[in-house]
Amino acid sequence: MEQRGNKTIVCSVFFLDIVEYSKKSVSGQISLKERFNAFLSIAIRDVPVADRIILDTGDGAAISFLGDIEDALQAALSVRSSLLGEGVRMEPPLLVRMGINLGPVRLVKDINGQPNIVGDGINVAQRVMGFADPGQILVSRSYYDAVSRLSQEYAGMFHYQGSRTDKHVREHEVYAIGYPGDFTSNQRGVEIEEEIEHAEGVHRFVAICKRYWHEFLRQAAGYERHAVAIFKRATTKQRAAIIGVGMLVLATSVLAIYKLAHRSEPEPVKAVTAAVPQTEQAKPVTQATSAPESKVVKTPPPEKKIQGVKESARIRTLEDTTGGPAVVSLAILPWGEIYLDGKKQGVSPPLMELQVVAGRHTLEIRNTTFPVYKKEIKVKPGASIKIRHSFK
Repeated sequence: MEQRGNKTIVCSVFFLDIVEYSKKSVSGQISLKERFNAFLSIAIRDVPVADRIILDTGDGAAISFLGDIEDALQAALSVRSSLLGEGVRMEPPLLVRMGINLGPVRLVKDINGQPNIVGDGINVAQRVMGFADPGQILVSRSYYDAVSRLSQEYAGMFHYQGSRTDKHVREHEVYAIGYPGDFTSNQRGVEIEEEIEHAEGVHRFVAICKRYWHEFLRQAAGYERHAVAIFKRATTKQRAAIIGVGMLVLATSVLAIYKLAHRSEPEPVKAVTAAVPQTEQAKPVTQATSAPESKVVKTPPPEKKIQGVKESARIRTLEDTTGGPAVVSLAILPWGEIYLDGKKQGVSPPLMELQVVAGRHTLEIRNTTFPVYKKEIKVKPGASIKIRHSFK
């Protein structure tokens, strides 16, 4: 640190903020800060003291990593993992926003003679953190450009969130690990899984229904986020075209529903006797009055298509025995590389599920700092299974 004193350097800055910290009581603030400090200490314990500068901001902290830029990302993932593992029943709940930036800072001494940092690098980190939702990690464009080029795994962990404007009317392009609301959603998923494990009978059935409903909402939210991201990246003309197509689809749907609701009932089929003259109707039919045999038309009974019945049964049998692909849902903490039968599928998160064919498979989850987690799975057509693993 002495060698770097009074110098301007480029480093990664990790800024954290406890949500609604000032609104808590004194005892609540003490509880939040103790848990926050414990999680942060775990996150940076492997970083050499000479390669980090910690600033306590009261309701959070700012950490400058003077060594590897990966240290900031690993610390953020560790804090998020600790928050997820804490559970949802802690009072008061610890909600933290996190932001990372790569930029220039000046190493100085504070009033107590302790090392401190100032400059645009820490200011932008605070701005980026301010754009995040509780439990979400946002990074600046400069940090993403640097860390994403270190490995393909890092590049796959981020997704573009668009441009944000701070209070000084300065634009910041941000990338996220995890979507807004994912922290709360993951906590709810863990709670439901715990409920299923301890419930029996009807309560277990209700808990399983909750899990499927929660998964449906998560999937729907994912499609919604994807659509919003596409719309944000579109130009003005493309947005106008998207809105026009949407309005056309909506109008067509409303019109179709209106027609179905107000369509007229079909007219009853008129009796054949209505076209026959009255005199003809009055004539009784007797054995003596018979038409020539050549004019008698006998309608044969409909033939039973036995072959058709067999074919339908065969089709139904195939449909019953051949289902769609199985779905493997993933809940990996803090992250892991997913391999299926020796082939890499991606990094989780953000990868949350896999579609696999029925049969036996070998699933491997790898993390650079932990032993490989390996599991043999057997899936049925159309089945859905959950794989949860935490690297500790």
